Amino acid sequence: MKGLCAFLAERAGIACGVFAESPIWLVLGVILIVLLAAGFLVVKRVRRRRRESGPSEGEPAQREPLREEEDTRRPLLDEVGLEENSSLLRAAEQRESGLLESQRMEAAEEPESIGLEPGPGVPFVDRLRVRLARTQAQFIGRIDRLLLKRKSLDSGMLEDLEEILVEADLGLKTTRALLEELEKGLSDGGVEGGDLVGFLKTRILGVLSVPCEPMDVGRDKPFVIMVVGVNGVGKTTTIGKLAGKFVRQGRKVMLVAADTFRAAAIEQLEIWSHRTGSDFVRHKAGADPGGVVFDAMRAAEARGTDVVMVDTAGRLHTKTNLMEELKKIKRVMQKQRSDAPHEVLLVVDATTGQNAIQQARVFHEALGVTGVVLTKLDGSAKGGVIVGIAHELQIPVRYIGIGEKEEDLAEFEPLEFVEALFHKDAAGYTQ
Repeated sequence: MKGLCAFLAERAGIACGVFAESPIWLVLGVILIVLLAAGFLVVKRVRRRRRESGPSEGEPAQREPLREEEDTRRPLLDEVGLEENSSLLRAAEQRESGLLESQRMEAAEEPESIGLEPGPGVPFVDRLRVRLARTQAQFIGRIDRLLLKRKSLDSGMLEDLEEILVEADLGLKTTRALLEELEKGLSDGGVEGGDLVGFLKTRILGVLSVPCEPMDVGRDKPFVIMVVGVNGVGKTTTIGKLAGKFVRQGRKVMLVAADTFRAAAIEQLEIWSHRTGSDFVRHKAGADPGGVVFDAMRAAEARGTDVVMVDTAGRLHTKTNLMEELKKIKRVMQKQRSDAPHEVLLVVDATTGQNAIQQARVFHEALGVTGVVLTKLDGSAKGGVIVGIAHELQIPVRYIGIGEKEEDLAEFEPLEFVEALFHKDAAGYTQ
């Protein structure tokens, strides 16, 4: 027993001699206390681990507490003194259901056809309708709902219509011009309130029908096309697609890599030259773009090339020195041929919105843009920007791109575009 006392005393930090002289009941009491304390700690640790790991297998999980909406409703009703069937409560529930319904209508604005990819062999105009489905839903769909909400064309409705047109990327000047014509037509009695969509359709078609001569690449040899635009709009890809079209027409095409600031641009254009069977002129990366164009113009004359397409660097329209470099390239062309370039095509990304109008304005002032190519109109963009460009600058839209494939780039037809834009079936509406 003395040995046991000595062991316990040593573990507990108590002198062995004290326990050696203690009665037996005191020793047993100490042992009991130690065991109880140890058992309490073990049980506490086990419970903590169970709470952290969740219910064990075979043990029913605790039910989640009910949502507090119903639990808190009765105290609130009691607090304000309302019964569940009171008129004020019913009115609040009606307002809440109205908000939910409006949210469902907003979600329904996105047409289901946006995610559908037209199959091979589908006519371009039908594929264009699918690509313009988002624009149609956000533009014509909103106008239809505006007409349902407001029965007369008053000042409030004109303000709502202005917001819709601006958000469709038509631009502020174009929007104001259309609204001024609308107000004049309403005062003269030439426009009925219910014919708002017909009025917009006619006016937008007139804006897009910019008087111009068609781009006839056979009227001169070589026919020189200078392609410009900011970074990332798809200039090189557009050049490759156009080259394929011209080659299929039986024309001899030359691609010129005047974007010497990016080695990747030179390589990309060379790939397109191999793919389309076009001649290719390049210098090493970092060379003078004017020197590349000079050599290409002389080579085109010697080889009897029909079409020369010059790819330029992605110039930021806000950089004056870079815009001057483009002017220099144009002067080099004119030294070889006084009428070159025959076309200055500005490639515009449809997803840039109204910023594209400012880009077109600056490039037009510096180079005299003769046509616009609208790219990336693939369902995620709004196509109203070309209406603003055509109205403000009187520049025709030559081509429109709705996808990555070569057949997704086609000549722009204003009537087809307007019909696709106002084609209600494309966005799930009915005529």
